[in-house]
Amino acid sequence: MQRIKQFINDFSVTRYLLRWLLLVLPVALVTGSLVALFLWSLEKVTQLRWQNAWLIWLLPLGGVLIYWLYRYLGDRSEGGNNLLMEEIHTPGGGVPARMAPLVLITTLITHLFGGSAGREGTAVQMGGSIAGYFARLLKLPVADTRIILMTGISAGFGAVFGTPIAGTVFALEVLAIGSIRYDALLPCLAAAILADITCAAWGIHHTVYHIAPADISANTFLHINGWLLLKALAAGIAFGLAGYLFASAQHGIKKLSNQYIAKAWLRPVAGAAIVLILCSVLGTRDYLGLGVQSQSAAGISIVNAFSPAAIPAWSWLLKLIFTAVTLGMGFKGGEVTPLFFIGATLGHSIAISTGAPIDLFAGLGFIAVFAGATNTPLACTLMGVELFGGEHIVYYAIACFTAYYFSGHGGIYTAQRLVVRKPGVR
Repeated sequence: MQRIKQFINDFSVTRYLLRWLLLVLPVALVTGSLVALFLWSLEKVTQLRWQNAWLIWLLPLGGVLIYWLYRYLGDRSEGGNNLLMEEIHTPGGGVPARMAPLVLITTLITHLFGGSAGREGTAVQMGGSIAGYFARLLKLPVADTRIILMTGISAGFGAVFGTPIAGTVFALEVLAIGSIRYDALLPCLAAAILADITCAAWGIHHTVYHIAPADISANTFLHINGWLLLKALAAGIAFGLAGYLFASAQHGIKKLSNQYIAKAWLRPVAGAAIVLILCSVLGTRDYLGLGVQSQSAAGISIVNAFSPAAIPAWSWLLKLIFTAVTLGMGFKGGEVTPLFFIGATLGHSIAISTGAPIDLFAGLGFIAVFAGATNTPLACTLMGVELFGGEHIVYYAIACFTAYYFSGHGGIYTAQRLVVRKPGVR
């Protein structure tokens, strides 16, 4: 009898896995393909902007175009990532299928004309939109719809950064502060891996970052440099505060623009004007676009932050301002790649001032500011392993976990719910 019960249990688990593999397969294939198209297009529009410097002066026009596209075609798509998260928390009107093409087109418009934005939000929204479409097509019950929407998040995130494990945990962790939903664990993992494979199959390559082996010759315990660990802990505090500052600035700018600019279509125009004025005053365009690489080989970028290149000490704050204005005043795109820029350049500055390894601290800032701004320390620690290798995982965890505690209970996603309060945080 015991063997029969065990067989039935094993069969039920197998049936569950096969069912969800079949359900997430189309979501992952379509999402991975759309992300590949998006990343290819993003590279093309960035190159086009670099080759035609005059395009940035059309940024106000691009902002108006984005406004009108969402005004007449957007339906509920304007909610973006927050709409997707709300639908997982409390299913309602659903995630519209039009969200995918709209966010793809409008993000490309933002980057073509020089807005400072990222790509994660676009990929996640495309994944969620595709997942929502299949949920309606298959008439899935509410519980399954929640899970398949989460697989859309993991598929988009895993494919856009080439980090399927981080994408899986991000989808489980981002919905609520202090809580992880394990009911979607295997479906999200399958979706993230399949979407990443699909994206790579289209010939898309992700930026490779290198961190040299750490010097643990002194002050070591269990192969860890204690002095370096303390520096990582202190840096984690700075990274958490930077994440808090970014989220607060973005939400504050959006609130103020809504309050003082009555005509909605003028808000992105005003934001574009601020960005263009900042470019003129600073005499550089390195803070426009993604910021992974710069037009000049010696410019300010994420890649150069990992080297001894001359990065101005306040580059992280300038990128924060550029991005908060761009996204807070109506342009489209993700926040995460700018958070990578903010973190990597802040880590570079901290390393220079403390004598820490530049590449390691740029990497710590890369993942830890993101961890603080999204309240996803586990996903970001795993992202560090996937992007930089596992040798420094203790430092990744120290930086990300510390940043999480020092970033407060807010974050870039207003739909994120508070389940377990952070100790000592009001």
